Amino acid sequence: MKAPISLREVPQSNIFRKGDVFVLFGELFGRGYANGLINEARKAGMTIVGVTVGRRDENNALRALTAEELATAEANLGGRIINVPLMAGFDLDAPAGEPTPTDLLADMTLKSWQDDKLDWAHIEKCRAVGVKRFKDSVARVMTELDGMIPDGSNAFFAHTMAGGIPKVKVFLAIANRIYKGRGERFLSSGALLDSDLGKLIMMNFDEVTANTFQHLIEGSAAIRARLEKAGGQVRYSAYGYHGTEILIDDRYQWQTYTNYTQGKAKMRLERIAEDAWKQGVKATVYNCPEIRTNSSDIFVGVELSLFPLLKALKKENGGAWAEAQWQACRDVLQEGHTLESLLQKIDAYNASDVMKGFRNFEAWPMPNSAELAEVMIGTSDEITKMHKSRDALVTDVLSSLVLEGTGPLMFHESSNPAAPVLWLNHDVIAKQLNSMHR
Repeated sequence: MKAPISLREVPQSNIFRKGDVFVLFGELFGRGYANGLINEARKAGMTIVGVTVGRRDENNALRALTAEELATAEANLGGRIINVPLMAGFDLDAPAGEPTPTDLLADMTLKSWQDDKLDWAHIEKCRAVGVKRFKDSVARVMTELDGMIPDGSNAFFAHTMAGGIPKVKVFLAIANRIYKGRGERFLSSGALLDSDLGKLIMMNFDEVTANTFQHLIEGSAAIRARLEKAGGQVRYSAYGYHGTEILIDDRYQWQTYTNYTQGKAKMRLERIAEDAWKQGVKATVYNCPEIRTNSSDIFVGVELSLFPLLKALKKENGGAWAEAQWQACRDVLQEGHTLESLLQKIDAYNASDVMKGFRNFEAWPMPNSAELAEVMIGTSDEITKMHKSRDALVTDVLSSLVLEGTGPLMFHESSNPAAPVLWLNHDVIAKQLNSMHR
C-alpha cells in the first residue's frame, strides 16, 4: 500500500436493525475499542453474541468458562456468550507429551536470549497443533451460532483479537528496555526481531492478530451463504493500526508510534481483508488512532499522538462542547502548567528532525533508535509530570473520546464500506464527535 485510504466524511448508512445479530469475535476485557461498536449495535436493537478465549487451568490446559465466569462475562458484554474456548496463538500448544514454545523459552535469560536458538521444525509442529485447535473451535462456535441468526437477518462480525506475546519472564525485561528504556537502558527493537525469540513472537502475532480474521471469514462461510440467500447481508470489521494522520503545522499529516512490533501482523490483517473483498466479502480493517488502553500502557510515548486531537476538535467546527473538552483536560494539570504549554511541547516534539525521520509511510514499521527513545520517552515523562496525578491524565480524556468516535464511524461505514482498508484519522473522528454533541 503506497498511501493511506482515509475515511474523510462521517458515514450515515445503517442496514442493521432489531433482530439482526452482532457477533463479537474476541472476548471483552476492560476499556478498549470494542466497547464503541457494541454500544452502536445495542442502539440499533441488535442481538449481541460474544465468544470467549477460555481460561487456563493450573496445568495450562485450556478450558471453557465456569458458570460463574460465564455469568460475569455475559453481564460485561450485555449478551450471550458461546462458551467454546477460542484462545488464539500457539505459544502453549504442542503435540501430546512434547514441550510447548513457551517451555522452550523458559531457560532464556537477559544475557543469553540474543544468541539462544529454537528448534524451528518443532515450532512448526506446535503451530500446526494450535491452528487446528483454533479452527476446530471456530467450527463448533459457528454450529452453535448458526441457530441464533434467523434467515433474512443481517449479521455483523467484529474481530477484536490481537496480541501473541508468550508469557515468559525474560520478555518482560526485554520489553521494558525496548519500550521504556533510554540511555544505557535502551534496547533496539531490531535486535529483538533478529533473534529467534523475536521471530517466534512475530509468528505468534500473525496467528493471533491476523490469521484469526481469516479463520473467522472462512468459518462463517455457510452462515454467510444462508443469510445472503434469504436476502440478508453480512459484514466483517477488524481493528488495524498503521499510523494516523494528526494535526502537525495545522495540516493533517501521517505519523506513527515506533516501534510497533505488531506492525507486520497488522499489514497481514489488511491483506486478508483485501483478499476477502476480491471474493465479494465485505470485510474492512479500520486503522484506528493511538490511544491508551490496559494493553498499550507498556508503550511509553504511544499517547503523544493523542494530544493534537484537541486542536482537531476546534478545527472541525467544534463549539461549546469542544471547549468543554479543553477545559476537562486543563482540570487534570497542575497549577502553573497550561494546556497551551503542553501542546507547545507536542508541537516541538513533532517538529524535531528525529520524529520527521519516522514519518515514512512506505518504510513502516521501522525499528526504534536511541535518539527516538530519548525524544519520545523524554517528552512523555515531561508531560506526565505536568499532571496532578498519574491516575488522571489528559490522555485518559482523549482516549475515551477516540473510543466514542470510532464506534459509530466503524458501525455506519460497515453498512456500505468504501474499501477493505480504511484509516480513521483525527479529522473524521473530530467531525464525528462534534456532530454527536451539537
